[in-house]
Amino acid sequence: MRVVHIIKVTRISGAERHLLVLLEGLRKHTIDAQLIILTEPDTPMDDMLAEAEANEIPIHRVVIRRDYDVNIIFELRTLLRNLQPDIVHTHLIHADLFGLIAGKLAGIPTIIASRHNDDGFRYRPIVRQVSRFLWWLTDGGIAISDAIRDFTIHIEGASGNKVDLVHYGLPYRWIPDEDIQAAKQALYQELALKDNVIILGMVCRLVEQKGIIYALQAFKQMYTKFPNVHLVIAGDGDLADELLSHGRMLGISDRVHWLGWREDAQTVMSAMDIFLMPSLWEGFGLVLLEAMSKRIPIIASRVSAIPEVVQDGVTGLLIPPQSADALTKAIVYLLNDHALRKHMGLLGEDRLEQAFSTGKMVEQTIAVYRKRVKSR
Repeated sequence: MRVVHIIKVTRISGAERHLLVLLEGLRKHTIDAQLIILTEPDTPMDDMLAEAEANEIPIHRVVIRRDYDVNIIFELRTLLRNLQPDIVHTHLIHADLFGLIAGKLAGIPTIIASRHNDDGFRYRPIVRQVSRFLWWLTDGGIAISDAIRDFTIHIEGASGNKVDLVHYGLPYRWIPDEDIQAAKQALYQELALKDNVIILGMVCRLVEQKGIIYALQAFKQMYTKFPNVHLVIAGDGDLADELLSHGRMLGISDRVHWLGWREDAQTVMSAMDIFLMPSLWEGFGLVLLEAMSKRIPIIASRVSAIPEVVQDGVTGLLIPPQSADALTKAIVYLLNDHALRKHMGLLGEDRLEQAFSTGKMVEQTIAVYRKRVKSR
């Protein structure tokens, strides 16, 4: 079986990272999985091409020049006719629209769409109408969480019997304690920190969705009571300047460290003592699995799919969204109990291994493929 995945890419984030892991797993199960990436002229995504090629994933690049580049349909149609897949599998809005139409024009027998998020723009009436039409054309779909499946059915108008649930999976690898300590020491040295500090950490895009402003406000509330606690934020985005200004206005800049986009984000995460994710919404949050793999307790918003990943009171603490007060209370609770932090981290690692393995994700995806091909 040959399956061609299509996605528009401007950087390697959660959906893109998931896709690389999924395709590598599919190919190990004798599925001829290939990837088409739609890239903007100024963002060729050479790093994603290199990573795919290093993992022996056939990858093809098509340049999309604007959001509504109709010509991309015909370029994709030609490419798909040459590749002759049994299934086209689309990811994110541009691929869902252009990839589906191109697949139909190319005569591909089965088209499947994945839903990775419940972004606010998908609630707009015109987008909902387009989504309903696309789901009518699509043969089947995969939602990465129960929350996204419900959203896809009730907001986008997909038929319930078309959408299957397949959670993200993350390759599990035991990280020795000495590697975690080495990561801590490296970050301490980079930021000129003392060895007795406690690091609250975030790894995310600097956008409204991630609720970073509430993390800054919560940090301000506990700033004077916990002088050995620092906040480290790795990532960049449209709100970078605004958030830096807000941190300066709060008077906490000396203990808030903005690392920008980091290629070594995984190593940086290993140095964190508590992971924060006060998101306003979240399709899944692959970074939560990455935190669990490093035995880090999590404090996150009780929104969207997050409760499916983080077990409240077990692997972390869940709080109401948009509440700096609730976030402060949860942080202080964990700061005052080192043993609980360690225990939650260990339980998170165990949950990752048991519930969110790559093997389970790949096997469930193949089962969806076979079901949809059979139904055709």
